[in-house]
Amino acid sequence: MLELGQRAEISRSYSEQDMRDFALLSGDQADVPAHVPGPLIGGLFSYLLGVKLPGRGTNYLKQSLEFLAPAPTGEDLTASVTITRLRPEKHLVDLETVCETANGTRICQGRALVYVEDVGKE
Repeated sequence: MLELGQRAEISRSYSEQDMRDFALLSGDQADVPAHVPGPLIGGLFSYLLGVKLPGRGTNYLKQSLEFLAPAPTGEDLTASVTITRLRPEKHLVDLETVCETANGTRICQGRALVYVEDVGKE
């Protein structure tokens, strides 16, 4: 059962090799990012929404991300999603998305709206 305030998080660090691999995958081998690119941070939120909270069967409808500071390579980043609103009659869940460094520096913040068949009752 989904509840207001319910939260899930994941911690991960990205190495310089990860940045080289990202450059290869994106097709620009000459431009290896000095910091963790936004799509990799966004991927952490995608993982959380699809696997942890709400989890299996979640469909992304909308996401906004605001990047506040460069995400350092080689340091732990913690991404979290927190339920801020449940709309069971429409099968919708609103979530806050946040990514921070180990020392609490906020790298990214935003919102996500997802469709979940079984939201539960308010």
